Amino acid sequence: MSIKDTLEYIHSVKWQGSKPGLERTQELLKALGNPEKKLKFVHVAGTNGKGSTSALISSVLCSAGYKTGLFISPYVICFNERISVNGVYISDDELEKMVNEIRPYADAMTDAPTEFELVTALAMKYFSFKNCDIVVLEVGMGGRLDSTNVIETPELAVITAIGYDHVKELGPTIADIAREKAGIIKQSGDVLIYGGEPDVEKVFENVSTEKNARLHKADFKRIKNTKLTLDGIKFDVDPYGDIMLPLLGIYQPKNAITAITALEVLRTKGYKISDDDIVKGIASVKWPGRLEVLGRDPIFILDGSHNPQGVEVTSESLRCLFGEQKIVFILGVMADKDLDAMLKHIIPLAKTFIAVKPDNPRAMDCHVLAEKLKHFGVPVIKCNTVLSGVSEAFDFIRENNKLKNEKVICAIGSLYFSSEVRAAYELVRSSV
Repeated sequence: MSIKDTLEYIHSVKWQGSKPGLERTQELLKALGNPEKKLKFVHVAGTNGKGSTSALISSVLCSAGYKTGLFISPYVICFNERISVNGVYISDDELEKMVNEIRPYADAMTDAPTEFELVTALAMKYFSFKNCDIVVLEVGMGGRLDSTNVIETPELAVITAIGYDHVKELGPTIADIAREKAGIIKQSGDVLIYGGEPDVEKVFENVSTEKNARLHKADFKRIKNTKLTLDGIKFDVDPYGDIMLPLLGIYQPKNAITAITALEVLRTKGYKISDDDIVKGIASVKWPGRLEVLGRDPIFILDGSHNPQGVEVTSESLRCLFGEQKIVFILGVMADKDLDAMLKHIIPLAKTFIAVKPDNPRAMDCHVLAEKLKHFGVPVIKCNTVLSGVSEAFDFIRENNKLKNEKVICAIGSLYFSSEVRAAYELVRSSV
């Protein structure tokens, strides 16, 4: 198959939908010779920060000389970035090869796997083929019934910040959601938690006791002297000294401490990770689409926050960077999100909103989005496409900020429109 055919096969309608349970993934992996049993894992779950934390852990392990696989979702620019080894995405040729090998087994299954289950199996086969020393495995949704949870006891399970997202699938209360995330805690394993509400921590403590697992907790008091700029965040962490983190969110030092603590736990298990590896690995991390600065004239920020907790910390970061300066928001969201809870955090920062519809079947129509925004009493411009929205944002800045220093655009609302925003930005910027 060509790469086009390969991706069409992966995204085929026959794999669409969401089905609870691990049986299909287990059946497919068994047919492939159980490649996951040849691998070691750091398994990462959570509502917010699990992607950044996974990227940080992976970057440091690479700096320490380990051949490190990284499995993430969703992708921001291209499908291949979901599966990488030492920062290099799976190539089109390798992706075609893996799919060709998996296809007969997937097609033969009576109970067809979902797309995520198919991709999980593909990733396991690829990481085994590449002889990875360790794999940082990000959960897709939840934990207990997520297809990544087919693995046996990992080197470490990490659970990042917990918040309200996917409540239909995971449960209505924060404790319900925490219990689903706690499903990645395995018998006699190690688990590291980000912490948070007492109800959340109690769930993790109880499950750890039931599973005879060793519970570790990130200590955010280690973070000192934080300074945020458009280049990233500089802060001190004992005993590593100054750390430069090239990610903008004011919450990122907490993700970094979570990652550092994870690496310190791995050290106790025999992994050779020096202090210098930690400092260099953090400084070299790449994580696109999360408060990412695409340009500076005007300042154009791309952020994939897509739930109330994520948007809240993004708004706090924007305040730290720009004070009371008003921002032009390009907003595109999925229709199933808690929009009102998201909006309350960014309405006070907005000069105007440009409502767009991302190219995704789950996306909210821009006209529906605009009507919801109007109820908050802020100016709204409707655009049917992301490209027209980005173009409108540039025009708005040019026409309305000739005498003021308010030249900040932020595209926010979904990771699913990040690649569209990036492409549109490059196109519009080149024509200005």
